[in-house]
This record gives sequence, C-alpha cells and structure tokens, in this order.
Amino acid sequence: MTVWLVVSILLVVLSPLAWLRPSRAQSGRIALRTEARRIGLAMQLAPHEWPHWLAQQPPNPCAQYYRPRRSNQSACWTYWQKSPGVWVNQWQEACDDRALLNHFEKLPGNVFKVDADKQMIALYWGEKGDPAVLQDIDATLKALA
Repeated sequence: MTVWLVVSILLVVLSPLAWLRPSRAQSGRIALRTEARRIGLAMQLAPHEWPHWLAQQPPNPCAQYYRPRRSNQSACWTYWQKSPGVWVNQWQEACDDRALLNHFEKLPGNVFKVDADKQMIALYWGEKGDPAVLQDIDATLKALA
C-alpha cells in the first residue's frame, strides 16, 4: 500500500512536466524553422489582418519568411492565394503576370500571401508540410528578390 501511495504522489508531482513537452505540431514547426535557418531563410511571426474572402483563414500571427530585395527599382505588389493555385490581388482580380505565376505554382497550398515592397519580399506560410517545401520557398524568394 505504501508503494502505491509513493507512486501516486510522484505521478502527481511529475505530471506538470508533461505539459512542458511540445506537442507533435509544435515539434514539426520547430523542425521546419530550424531547417529554414540552416538554409539561410529569415523568419518571424508577424501579426496581420487578413481579408475575409480567403477560403482558409490564416493564423494570426502568421509565419513570415522574407528576403531583402536586390534592386531599388523593383515593382511593388501583393498577391493572396484565395484557394490552392488561385492567386489574386486586393481587389480579387486574378494574377495575370506569367512570370510571377510560374514562381507561385511551385509554392504549397498553405502559402497565404506573397508581398513585395521596395526593401523586401515576404511570404506568409501556414508552416505545414515537409522540409523539402522550404527549398521551393527559398528558390521562389531568391528568384523574386
């Protein structure tokens, strides 16, 4: 009886330690972020207001992977992935730039937005998938920068 009492007390004392262990989803995101850092991608969690018309509501804050732009004369644009493979601007007009679409086709379906301003190119991603997806994201950001 004393053994069971000691075991139960130890379980009660040690059970909160199980809560500190990351979940499987958190472990997957940690592995993706570590791999992204290893290949040289910069990442931050960025709060964002998302349009109501997106088919899949993105997380807030969302993972933003970015790269500095190389030229100062680059065009500024923003495109959202309304549904997998369908890229639209803020007025929900389809992207008609074939050069951009060639790069966007390589991106996974849970990339919510690609944004280019004068200083950087940013990609907002749901961070689901295997680490091989990071190679496509890195290649797209390098090509568009």
